[in-house]
Amino acid sequence: MSLSNLKKSILPLALVGALTACEGDKTYVTNVVEQVTEPDPVPTETEKPAYNQFKIGLLPDTQGGSDAEGQAHVSMHPMSELLKHQAAAGTNMVIAVGDLTDKGSDIEFAEWRSVAESYKEQGIEFLPVMGNHETSYAYTYNWIENMKHFIPKDAVHMPSYEWVNYYVIRENVLIIGLAYYNLPIAFDWIKQVVLENEDKVEHIVVASHDGLIGAKYGQTREQIVDGTKEDNWVFDVQPKIREFFAQRDVIYVQGHEHQYQRSLISSQSALTTLPSSATPTGGNYRMNTYTQIMSGNASYKGYEFRYGERDLVQMIVSQKNATKSNGSTHYDVNSSMLTFNQDRIDYQSYYAQHTAQSNDQDQGFTAEWHLADKFSRTTNRCETVVYANSLLHDTRPVLVLSPEYKTNDCFADDGSYVSLVGGENNTFNRTDTRTRDMGFTPGFSRAESLNDLMRLAYQWIFQYHESWSPNLNSSARIIPDYANDEMIIPETTIDLKEHVTLSWTPAVDTASDILIVSGTQNQTGVYQDDYGVLKDIQADTGLAMSQTDSSAKQAITLPATATQSWDISNAVADAYAVSFTAPETIDPSTVQLASKDTEWTAIAPDTCVIDQAWDETFLTQAPQRDETCSEYPLVGYDSTFGNRWWVVLTADAELALINK
Repeated sequence: MSLSNLKKSILPLALVGALTACEGDKTYVTNVVEQVTEPDPVPTETEKPAYNQFKIGLLPDTQGGSDAEGQAHVSMHPMSELLKHQAAAGTNMVIAVGDLTDKGSDIEFAEWRSVAESYKEQGIEFLPVMGNHETSYAYTYNWIENMKHFIPKDAVHMPSYEWVNYYVIRENVLIIGLAYYNLPIAFDWIKQVVLENEDKVEHIVVASHDGLIGAKYGQTREQIVDGTKEDNWVFDVQPKIREFFAQRDVIYVQGHEHQYQRSLISSQSALTTLPSSATPTGGNYRMNTYTQIMSGNASYKGYEFRYGERDLVQMIVSQKNATKSNGSTHYDVNSSMLTFNQDRIDYQSYYAQHTAQSNDQDQGFTAEWHLADKFSRTTNRCETVVYANSLLHDTRPVLVLSPEYKTNDCFADDGSYVSLVGGENNTFNRTDTRTRDMGFTPGFSRAESLNDLMRLAYQWIFQYHESWSPNLNSSARIIPDYANDEMIIPETTIDLKEHVTLSWTPAVDTASDILIVSGTQNQTGVYQDDYGVLKDIQADTGLAMSQTDSSAKQAITLPATATQSWDISNAVADAYAVSFTAPETIDPSTVQLASKDTEWTAIAPDTCVIDQAWDETFLTQAPQRDETCSEYPLVGYDSTFGNRWWVVLTADAELALINK
């Protein structure tokens, strides 16, 4: 039995005993050999079922605003273009993440259905969830009458919340849909659903309209920091949700924010979320995070970036908004898709600019789609967060604040192992946020004083700045205004992080298991303000107090390869190096290091592979090679170590050894 399968077999028992066990709790497994008196056949490992590929599209908020007569509408032009895009990509299911309507009227529901119906007839499933504009403006029977035709017939509904919270299983993917503000309410049910189905699924998607951590909103800010005294329905379960979702590698998708964002949410804190690797007894382990995707916009309104990164527990790796206000000239429509294939997930998010503000015929547009975000990974992986090199030199590393592409070893089931061994994150995106304030009402608010409000903010959403626990977004993340009894969250400038993963998947037409490197190619040096207006990271200084020493983040010099474009389809990663070590059972003379585009091809011919151990100086001064080798990446074989190759890359890649 493979290590990954062994861990899956013992995990249910461990979780039944301790769903929220502390990090120190461990389960030890010893092999027991049963004595037999007859030569029974040696049992073979049960093969995993073969699942079909399954693709999920995300449909963000589709509110269209009101016409001159006051009648609200659905934003049919963006919705139509998005569904056309996802259907052409072979999407099997579309999750509508709430706020399908603006006022919950029958006219709006009819408009939404009129766009979705033709795609349902083509075989695309829909999984709609309620947003706040449904829960606030529509009656339950309106929702059921309009959506029961779309909610899958085999959906399993949460007792007492039928048609509101429900789940389906497709292939090896568990998909849970929740209404606005229902995540804390449904948490016990979610745990039960996961435990009951864990032997059937490898991937979990939880979809709701809003989430714990927001860009403008977020239940942690609204219901805990800015919450009501002794109103603990979010307070009591928020850490447990983060822990459970991290344990289960959940992908959480939401709407509500009218902007696109992907981030990691930590079960602990960002500064104590260590990069992952492997242990001799436990094999590969992941970081204690889950993925949160704010699906963007498909409406006729956009939101600015308020409050900024909730840096205590959040690490933002992608952020884009367009508000058509305050200098922004357009909206975005965002089309994101998750593709599940066995143990693998491939994700792409696209955007198209438009200026439509109503469903009038002259407002129609043909979307020009551009790739803005992506990742590829498997369930068997190691991972790290690579920070921007804008860190001041006297900033303490504190274990995690590294701008280098360096990791510990990550092991494949066949005995191969890899690590990142060099490179620096010099190409990164930057974004501004706006100033906001927050107050309290003694006797009503959870906070009884301004100092109490500040305490809650630092306990739940922002990292308190000290030299040993630096806040990379500001040395004063919040500022007390004692004269007005208000807490000020100042505007600031945020440098995005990279979520780099090393994933393994079994060999297919290769001599070794396959490595997938992802996350190096998602940022291009683009800089936007809080409303989505482009700035120049090489010329424009960041906002005041956005650096750890209370200064502003300075303009930076990008590598010549940086495109400063939102479109990452031709993005070039900063040069980084991968070390690939094969098991001793592989004869190095019979194989070569290869990468896959459409087919597996040797990265370089044997005559261009240098026989030398890896040296970091190769990143700036490559060793001498024949002139004919200049078109190939720098590849080496370390004959002194044996069975070890290394390569310098400037893009995400799939690597493996192939037979010569």
